[in-house]
Amino acid sequence: MTAQPTNLSGLDLRAEIDRLRIERKAVILAHYYQRPEIQDLADFVGDSLELSRKAAATDAEVIAFCGVKFMAETAKILSPEKIVVLPDLDAGCSLEDSCPPDKFAAFRAQHPDHIALTYINCSTEVKALSDVIVTSSSAETILAKIPPEQKIIFGPDRHLGGYLNRKFGRDMLLWPGVCIVHEAFSETELLKLKAQHPDAPIAAHPECPAHIVDHADYVGSTSGILNYAKAMEGDTLIVATEPHIIHQMELAMPGKTFIGAPGADGNCNCNICPYMALNTLEKLYLALRDLSPRIEIEEGLRLEAKKSLDAMLAMASATVGQGDLGRP
Repeated sequence: MTAQPTNLSGLDLRAEIDRLRIERKAVILAHYYQRPEIQDLADFVGDSLELSRKAAATDAEVIAFCGVKFMAETAKILSPEKIVVLPDLDAGCSLEDSCPPDKFAAFRAQHPDHIALTYINCSTEVKALSDVIVTSSSAETILAKIPPEQKIIFGPDRHLGGYLNRKFGRDMLLWPGVCIVHEAFSETELLKLKAQHPDAPIAAHPECPAHIVDHADYVGSTSGILNYAKAMEGDTLIVATEPHIIHQMELAMPGKTFIGAPGADGNCNCNICPYMALNTLEKLYLALRDLSPRIEIEEGLRLEAKKSLDAMLAMASATVGQGDLGRP
């Protein structure tokens, strides 16, 4: 557990973080779902794998990953020589939690004729048990390269897997995990919002349930949704993903209006990721100051996990980071 910050009220946290960034030769990464004040001071803002690859290409000695644990672990897998810190070690992921490695291993053993195509939102241990990792931006390209007769286990996100099954006419065996953020959107409230803004398209992340995705004009990763917002002709967009991405949209397109898709209570507050919200400026400062909490991965495990990431990059290197699954 990460210690709670104390006695920091007199510090200029932004200035201290900038000082430590230089002193530690650190690169600060922020996922699109981080709070705006963290996005604004990051060296790179983006999707999880994109950030890890950018950090690996730098000469930084320290990676401060403002995201969740599986993201920081991915950065460590790709940059074992760098110190990787996560501001709050309790920043987990409901998808990762839904897929314990021992249960996943047992599930694989029950289906020896299946390969494991696994969403990146999982633990290092599950990556090591997988054949190919996918992101929401690379999943379509990778699946298209796998012969139709090949049986596939897809986990841990059953909504993303279901979306791919429907689009490609596949019958992948789906692990029953969900993202608690994308699960929270309400179809009824979304339709009410659409009625208020009939000309506004809907952009949805494929982690959303089918009853949300089916109403979307665009389906894609977080970066894909951002690119769609830049390219669309209209001036209003309804966004069905974690609402902190809207900060980047407003910075890039101040003349457009972005509305977060509502939850069951008619607003999007329930769709703020509670894990992402654990990271704060105070905790980032302490992580850089103390170089803790650190992400450590046993080398054998790291190499096994890296195989599935390498397989993804080999199959989809031309599309990773482009952020587009297209529309079903």
